[in-house]
Amino acid sequence: MLIKEFRIVLPVSVEEYQVGQLYSVAEASKGETGGGDGVEVIANEPYEKDGEKGQYTHKIYHLQSKVPGYIRALAPKSSLEVHEKAWNAYPYCRTIITNAYMKDKFEIKIETWHKPDMGEQNNVHRLDEETWRDVDVVDIDIADRSNIDAKDYSSDHDPAIFKSEKTGRGPLGPNWKKELANNPNCPHMCAYKLVTVEFKWFGLQKKVESLIQKVERRLFTNFHRQLFCWIDNWIELSMDDIRNLEDKTKEELDEMRKTDETKGMAADEN
Repeated sequence: MLIKEFRIVLPVSVEEYQVGQLYSVAEASKGETGGGDGVEVIANEPYEKDGEKGQYTHKIYHLQSKVPGYIRALAPKSSLEVHEKAWNAYPYCRTIITNAYMKDKFEIKIETWHKPDMGEQNNVHRLDEETWRDVDVVDIDIADRSNIDAKDYSSDHDPAIFKSEKTGRGPLGPNWKKELANNPNCPHMCAYKLVTVEFKWFGLQKKVESLIQKVERRLFTNFHRQLFCWIDNWIELSMDDIRNLEDKTKEELDEMRKTDETKGMAADEN
C-alpha cells in the first residue's frame, strides 16, 4: 500500500470550486469517449447514509482500444473495465476505483477535503500518527509548466498566460500563491487529496503502486489547470445548471459510445 496527499491550491472559493469541478468532470468525460470506449455513467443520484448526505455516482471506464491488440485478445473483458464509485458530500468527497478482474487485489481510494486555506494544514484527513508519518505530501502548482509533460501541454489550458474576462483572475505568475495569500479580495482554497493505492501482485506491487501515484499526480495537475482556464464557462452556473449539464452529458456519452461501437462492428464485418 502506498499513500500520498496531494495539495492543490486554486484562486477560487470553496463554493465556486464545487460548480467548477462538476463542470470540468463533465467536459473532460467527453474527451475520453469514442471508438466504443470511454465513460459510461451507470448512476448519478442523491444518497444519504450514516449521517452523510450528497451525490453518488457510478461510472465505468471502458479501456479496450487503449491497450495493444494482443492484450485485448488475451485479457478478459472485465480486466479492461475500471469501475469508479464516488460519494460527493461536499466539501468532503470519497472515490473508490476497482477492477472486477483483480477484485480485492486492486483498489485506488481518493479522499478529498476542500478547505478555504493555502494548503498549510497537516493531516486534515485525521489519520493515526503512525500512518500519517508514512504519507508523502506533494504540493501541485497549477501554474508551473515544468510539471507538465510536453504531450499534455496546451496554451488554452495554461494558467500562466490565461486571464479570466469575467473574474479578472490570472494570469498566474511565478509568485502567484504568495500574492494570493496577501490579497484578501481574491478567493482561494486548497483541495487536499489523500490517495491510497493497493496493488497486490507479487513482484510488481511497489512498482505499480508508484506508477499509479504518478498517473494520479498527472491527472490532478492537468484537470485543475483546465478547471481554472475554463472558469469563464462555469463561474455563472448554478447547481441546477450543473445537474442539467450532467444529464445531457450522459446522453451524449451513451450516444457516442453506441455510434462508435456500431461503426466498429461494421468495419469488422467488412
